[in-house]
Amino acid sequence: MTLLTTALVLAALTLALALGLHFSRQEKRLEAAQREARIALLDATLPQTQCGQCGYSGCRPYAEALLSGAAHTLCAPGGQAGVAALATLLGRERAPLDAPEPTPLVAVIREAECIGCTKCIQACPVDAILGAAQRMHSVIEPWCTGCDLCVDPCPVDCIDLVPRGTPP
Repeated sequence: MTLLTTALVLAALTLALALGLHFSRQEKRLEAAQREARIALLDATLPQTQCGQCGYSGCRPYAEALLSGAAHTLCAPGGQAGVAALATLLGRERAPLDAPEPTPLVAVIREAECIGCTKCIQACPVDAILGAAQRMHSVIEPWCTGCDLCVDPCPVDCIDLVPRGTPP
């Protein structure tokens, strides 16, 4: 082989490798975009209570785990209808909810005992608690999911979970 032929062969091999890397990167970007779109669709299907009852820190982390093989039967606030919707999106068999059906509970703040610390407001994943620092707080009942994340942070234990529609 002449020097020119060797140089042309090396140039062709370099070009082929560069094109291979380019298309490989493009394919990985496409796969990442498709994965992100699937996660967004699963996340939108979940009830957005961010309650952690599924064992994950919120709906988005659960959606990500679902694509990695996590059980689609863990979302109690979504109920059996949510399990069915997730099974359809994931192409899995329908299965029963693997969590207790949510009870129709709502948080109620005993306002006379509330010290206005705002810890419940910070804990509420759906912004269902209204109030200000050093002022009493109230729960906006239609927004409350009954997740009970506001109960433990309360330093004066003035939050109860009661059946929805119970008079104060």
